[in-house]
Amino acid sequence: MSQLFTQTIIAMVWDFDKTLIPGYMQSPLFEHFGVDERAFWGEVNRLPELYRKRGVEQISTEVLYLNHILQYVRNGRFAGLTNALLQDLGAALSFYPGLPDFFPSLQRSLAADERFQHHGIKLEHYVVSTGLTQMIRGSAIAAYLDGIWGCELLEALDAEDQTLTQLGYVLDNTTKTRAVFEINKGSNKHPEIDVNAQIAEEDRRIPVQNMIYIADGPSDVPVFSVINKMGGRTYGVYAPGKDKEFQQVNQLQRQGRVNSFGPADYTSGSQTHMWLFNAVREIADRIVSDRERVLGEKVGSAPRHLND
Repeated sequence: MSQLFTQTIIAMVWDFDKTLIPGYMQSPLFEHFGVDERAFWGEVNRLPELYRKRGVEQISTEVLYLNHILQYVRNGRFAGLTNALLQDLGAALSFYPGLPDFFPSLQRSLAADERFQHHGIKLEHYVVSTGLTQMIRGSAIAAYLDGIWGCELLEALDAEDQTLTQLGYVLDNTTKTRAVFEINKGSNKHPEIDVNAQIAEEDRRIPVQNMIYIADGPSDVPVFSVINKMGGRTYGVYAPGKDKEFQQVNQLQRQGRVNSFGPADYTSGSQTHMWLFNAVREIADRIVSDRERVLGEKVGSAPRHLND
């Protein structure tokens, strides 16, 4: 019986905030409406205690900032906020050095190797973020992504305008792992494949050992754990010159959470650029070796004339 997929795809799975960009993606939103960013996040951080005082014990802290955005829409501080505006604001996001050029340069590197081309090896990029999907879609790297997982806000269907009024989809630090398995099984490319379906490892679209996960901090530990356990690669980044962020990812490496780490600098010749390029090529080399070994086992030698 033939395999469902050739398993010749490598996936780089990216966190977004503080991994691809300095800080948080919502900054252009606050600037656009003249809202104090620090005050907004301070209010969000106080919400759990306020709700507990009202008798609510189980609170998803990752959802609270989304609800607070919608509260700002209702009270007029984010008046007229739409998904179209979020995409426009995403275009204002500034990325770490080397981005987005890193993405096409890595693709060119793979394409230049005849062995990789012969075996049909391809590279895909995904963002898995607790941030806003629409802002990522409007950003400078969107054209290089094969998929985005993030949080979605919706307008009311019975409203005349497109002002956002409700939650559509929420991703938190734990449910990020679901995105990994959707990529793994191919549910994102083939909706008929349920992410909860039992699928043999050899029939999954992108084996986890073909994945590299790049992120910045402790909130990514659930995904780091899944990727590490199943043979993938993990890499932590920190803002260059930020001692606290360095200590954070250094601690992750000491705990065995990440394979390695480096500054969020993706320019050619940087440590992070070289590590990621090397990791992709190592995975591609392993795919080639595995395929050639299987081919040798399945295809016997051609018959020859025997000499006396």
